[in-house]
Amino acid sequence: MGIFALFLTALIVGFSGAMMPGPLLTLNINESLRRGVWAGPLLIFGHAVLEIVLVVVILLGFGKVLANSYVSGTIGVLGGITLMYFGFTMAREAGLKKISLSLEGSDSLSQRPGRLIINGALVSLANPYWSLWWVTIGLSYLTNSLTVGVLGVVAFLAGHLLADFSWYGFISFLLARGRRHINQTTYLLIIFFCGIFLVALGAKFIGDSIVRLKII
Repeated sequence: MGIFALFLTALIVGFSGAMMPGPLLTLNINESLRRGVWAGPLLIFGHAVLEIVLVVVILLGFGKVLANSYVSGTIGVLGGITLMYFGFTMAREAGLKKISLSLEGSDSLSQRPGRLIINGALVSLANPYWSLWWVTIGLSYLTNSLTVGVLGVVAFLAGHLLADFSWYGFISFLLARGRRHINQTTYLLIIFFCGIFLVALGAKFIGDSIVRLKII
């Protein structure tokens, strides 16, 4: 597979994954409504840094370790707990009306870009299916990429990350533009149900991981 083919197929596969509902998309909806159009790109920047680190780790030979059922199961349990915490916090703040659509004051993006970057990495790491994707489909792509050298790996990563930045940036743009048409009650309901979704998803991750760990 040539460099352009690696880039193009990675872009298409990346879009198929980015467009699926999940914890990062849910967090993107929440933060874009609260902080505006740059929330999505900042979240994905954290996600991208984590993916680059993971690619290096896999290339160094640690892919089999991550694929181990006990390792992936432990990641799943810890990730599920993290997602449930994120979800509970979102739902609680919405229920207590501690957040608002205003970008003024404590919700200003300028005050916490670093937190968004960190949260983008944490939520990705908390998703066990993210690491499983990388040690299966991702590892296969990396193997093909290495046949054409370092440029092949760069082309694969460029296509994959471009899909993430494009989709999440697009979602952030739409939500930021539509904020003026959303009232406070509707906003709180959106955030509340996003929080409930994360709690449920976290619980599912924990359940699936317990099965992999063969605890029950």
